[in-house]
Order: sequence, then C-alpha cells, then structure tokens
Amino acid sequence: MDTKRTSPETEPRKEFVIVRSFDVPRELMWKVWTDPAHMQRWWGPKGVTVIHSRMDLRPGGIYHYGMRTPDGHEMWGRFVFREIVEPERLVFVNSFSDEKGGLTRHPGSPSWPLEMLSTITFTEQAGKTTVTVRWAPLNATAEERQTFEAGFDSMQQGWGGTFEQLGDYLADMRVPGR
Repeated sequence: MDTKRTSPETEPRKEFVIVRSFDVPRELMWKVWTDPAHMQRWWGPKGVTVIHSRMDLRPGGIYHYGMRTPDGHEMWGRFVFREIVEPERLVFVNSFSDEKGGLTRHPGSPSWPLEMLSTITFTEQAGKTTVTVRWAPLNATAEERQTFEAGFDSMQQGWGGTFEQLGDYLADMRVPGR
C-alpha cells in the first residue's frame, strides 16, 4: 500500500466535476446550501434521511451532518469551510466523520481519500442557477487518488441523486402553502 502523501502544491489535480441547473434564483440556491435546516431536507444520496445537521458558516467553521440509510445504517460527515463568497462560491474540505465530528475513513472503502477539496459555484442567468461541483482528493496517496478516479461513475450517480433531491426540494418550496 502506498502511504506517501503529496503536498497540496504538487498533488495531481484530476477533478470530478458535475454541473446542474435549477429554475431558481441564486440567492435561494445559496440559502439552501448554507442553512442547516434546508440542508437537512435534501442533502445526501437519494434515499437517505439526514438525522443531524449543524453548521457554523465561516472560514474554519464546520458543517457536521449525520445520515441514515433506508436499512438503518448511519454515516457521518463534515465540511470544514475554507472560503465563503456569498452568493458565488463555497470551498471546503469534505470528509467522513464520527458522531462527534472527528475525522474517519469512508465506511465502505478504506482506500477512499481521507479528505476531499470541494468547490461549489453558483452562477445565475435569466433567473436560473447553475451549480458546479468540483471535487478532488486532498493530501492523498497514489492509492487514494486511484480509488477516487475509479469512482467517477459512482460519484456521477450519487451526485445525480443528491441533485434530484435538491430539485424536488426546491420544487416543493415553490408550491403555495408549503
């Protein structure tokens, strides 16, 4: 197993990128990504229930969340915010965590990168917002980078389901009386 880690300055930057557009203004999109009450309603892979959602939205602050799968399995994660440019961009280090917020390995893939650099951008045109997610391993070993790159199809499905939940949540928000 390769345990040599690269520095962020020399690390190869093969990123996973996914883009989706939604028929809502950027200010609303920003709010549903930065308010833990909103995140609790749509965040995560399709079919999971968010059971914990707490956010300290500032550079160095943490979003800590817990999810439960339909079969009752719990998973925890966290974002450590690096950059917040309202309403344009969020940059954070994303990782799996334990219930207390401590850093942990992916529960089903021990060679998954321990930390991921996530950049989420929000652009608006004609009242529609395009969300671009850029994801790259941070301080990863060669084995972790290989696992990350081999997972692009799975990430496409996972993020696709997350975006589907976000779209459904936004549609529900636009229905009068909800």
